[in-house]
Amino acid sequence: MESQCDYFMYFPATAFPGREELEGEPGRYRSLPRRNHLYLGETVRFLLVLRCRAAAAPSAPAPAPAAREKTAEPQEAPHSDPTRVCPTMWRRQYVTAQQLAGFRHYKYSAVDTNPLSVHVMQPLWDRIVKIVPLWIAPNLLTFVGFLMILINFFILSFYDWDYTASASSPGLIPTWVWLFGGFVTFCAYTLDSIDGKHARRTQSSTPLGELFDHGLDSWASSVLALSFYSMCSRTNKNSGSTVFTMYVALSVILLNFMFSHWEKYNTGVLFLPWGYDVSQVVLIAMYLLTAGLGVEVWQKPLIFDYYLTDTLIILLIVCCIILSLPQTLYNIYIAHRNKTLLKDSLYEGLLPLFSPTVLFTLFTIWVTHSPCEILKKQTRLFLWMVGVIFANIMCRMIICQMTNTRSEVLHWVMGPLAVVVFTATSGLQGRLEEPIFIGFTLFVTAAHIHYGYFVVKQLSQNFNIYTFSLKKS
Repeated sequence: MESQCDYFMYFPATAFPGREELEGEPGRYRSLPRRNHLYLGETVRFLLVLRCRAAAAPSAPAPAPAAREKTAEPQEAPHSDPTRVCPTMWRRQYVTAQQLAGFRHYKYSAVDTNPLSVHVMQPLWDRIVKIVPLWIAPNLLTFVGFLMILINFFILSFYDWDYTASASSPGLIPTWVWLFGGFVTFCAYTLDSIDGKHARRTQSSTPLGELFDHGLDSWASSVLALSFYSMCSRTNKNSGSTVFTMYVALSVILLNFMFSHWEKYNTGVLFLPWGYDVSQVVLIAMYLLTAGLGVEVWQKPLIFDYYLTDTLIILLIVCCIILSLPQTLYNIYIAHRNKTLLKDSLYEGLLPLFSPTVLFTLFTIWVTHSPCEILKKQTRLFLWMVGVIFANIMCRMIICQMTNTRSEVLHWVMGPLAVVVFTATSGLQGRLEEPIFIGFTLFVTAAHIHYGYFVVKQLSQNFNIYTFSLKKS
């Protein structure tokens, strides 16, 4: 028997189409309840619209609406919808349809003017990338480099959890740990620099690769700093760094990273900061210097009674605040003068800065007003939490600047964080401040990993590729 209806499927599930999209008499159309369909391993929500065909003969009665619906509706196989078994949170779609459309039109644009990078490091990377086998996926290089940074962080955490080993027990951290730190930092720096070259070499460049690279960089920026802090102990009054100095230095590093991507959010061009290459080379040199001369090198005046720690902090401030920020503002001004800014108003241009501003304001209030001095008690874990939440905010900003979509006003974690900070600083948490802090840190870490996993999975399916393989899915 011939079907009495034509049907139209709308992906994703939208509102019922407008009258201008309907051919003929709108009264002949009917929509069924929105459905779930398993497509490429993901549950896709769609809307099914039916249009009743014109009757073959005037005398033939039109089928009743209920009958039409029953005839047209396909029977679902048992358990065909995975969300009936798996909770929604485990199949979260973080990237919107508008952002997916923006990814399809994205083109990478970057400018590197750093003499160290252009004249020294780039020629080295061009030679190293030729050694990489052509069957290795670029994302695999990126991920291996990030894992090496994490391994180094966990090893140093084992020997020096509270950043006191370098002063109280100089020999507690073995020499091989410092050598390993220098080796790992060089390898991670190299892999992060050649992944894009390898992608162009294998003709496998995708927006996912850039997002994967910069997303992990936003997390690695804090992890690298946290590992470096083991060299300069917090307990040495002369050469060490106070925990508040560590927090401020980390904040400057992260904000410098943010300004680069905020600049691209407004201009569409990523101007690679000079501080990145300089910081990586200096960090490698510091690891090797500590391995060769011991941590005692940090406890002797370098020049004019300034210790090595003081010199590096001054260098950090100069590179991040005096060089990078003015250059960022100048590039945005040039884009405004040339009328090439992507955002129409000052409010839209400043929107990505709202969440980081609130974030570091809340952290500073917590650090300075904590009844139990949480930063002193849990220095490494607190700075880890700062880096994790910042990385999640940055990943969302990077998605918005790559897809040219509007940034969110406030990140969702600002609410829970504000509650935790208020109850802690007001004394409502009492002795529970430290356990609550640890639980909150574990929660935001798990939430960030969850976010990263499903964003990568969603984009892999959207581009019909595997994340860590050059084969097409």
